[in-house]
Amino acid sequence: MHNQTSLEILNEKVSNILQKYNSLKAETEMLRTELITLKAEKEIKDQEIEKLIEQNTQKDLEIEEIVEKIESIIG
Repeated sequence: MHNQTSLEILNEKVSNILQKYNSLKAETEMLRTELITLKAEKEIKDQEIEKLIEQNTQKDLEIEEIVEKIESIIG
């Protein structure tokens, strides 16, 4: 069996650490990209929700106007 020197052992450990670091760095970048995408999608959905709320409010006002007209006709 080959006896490793301290330098060889240290080199192997440093290589392993660098490999893990690069893997985590790539994963972090992937997650950062996903986060940016999700934030953009959330903003679009928030805008859609706001638009729907405004439309709903407008429809409620229209319904109230119709009810008032019907009540004034009925008397």
